[in-house]
Amino acid sequence: MNALKHSILSVSRTAGRLTCGGRMLPGFLIVGAQRCGTTSLYRALAQHPLLTKSVLHKGVHFFDVGYERGLDWYRGHFPLKVGASLLKRRYGTAPLAFESSPYYLFHPLAPERIARDLPGVKLIVLVRDPVERAFSAHSHELARGFETESHFEYAVELEARRLAGAEESLRSQPYSVHHSHRHHAYLARGRYAEQLDRLEPLFGRDRILVVDSHRFFAEPERVYDRVLEFLGVPHLQDPVFERHNGRARPKPMPISVRQTLTDHFEVYDTQLVPWLGGDPSWRR
Repeated sequence: MNALKHSILSVSRTAGRLTCGGRMLPGFLIVGAQRCGTTSLYRALAQHPLLTKSVLHKGVHFFDVGYERGLDWYRGHFPLKVGASLLKRRYGTAPLAFESSPYYLFHPLAPERIARDLPGVKLIVLVRDPVERAFSAHSHELARGFETESHFEYAVELEARRLAGAEESLRSQPYSVHHSHRHHAYLARGRYAEQLDRLEPLFGRDRILVVDSHRFFAEPERVYDRVLEFLGVPHLQDPVFERHNGRARPKPMPISVRQTLTDHFEVYDTQLVPWLGGDPSWRR
């Protein structure tokens, strides 16, 4: 089955490269944050007839770890323009292609690359309780084999050492991959305001929508409509909302660790208030 899947992917990528000139580029991206409900929002939006997802992949990961492949390779992952023309004729509104790669928000070079190659693109960022996000990310990376430290609190203690010099390394070697920066940034990825402040000069606030994922799961219809309004597409049907990529926790987080991390994130959560238009839901 893996060999068959690999063969199908190879054929699809070849076809995409050969027809890249006639393919769309994204009108918006879900850029993160990791373990914040990006897959659930992606699948809800993919049910909209005017929102056309990348072929075969939820996330293409071009602007972070695949940039050396070139823009034609990236374009080859998206639907044909002729299909977009038919959709526009049918619904009276131009469709938007999109993908979801949660590392884009955190990668130091991805925002600059996106701004340069996709002028006018809109960005969607999901955020959640950063303490829960960190704990979830550790379980996720452990299950995938990218983390070797089974104790969450020890993995957090190792983070600063693991990430030391990572951004400088990625900037000096633009096509390189830093394992710990991608897989072990449990606290750093939860400092959302730092990452959003890096986006603002490149895109402006009017092209960035920040979604509190707790509110998305509590009131998916309302948040979905807000996203459609941000994208400028009409509400044509009611999607099925489901949670995706949830992962069982082997054991609860120690209370002392939770309190320490809550204190750590307090200042960063305060900085997030202007982006959300109020306090994050997890502070109430």
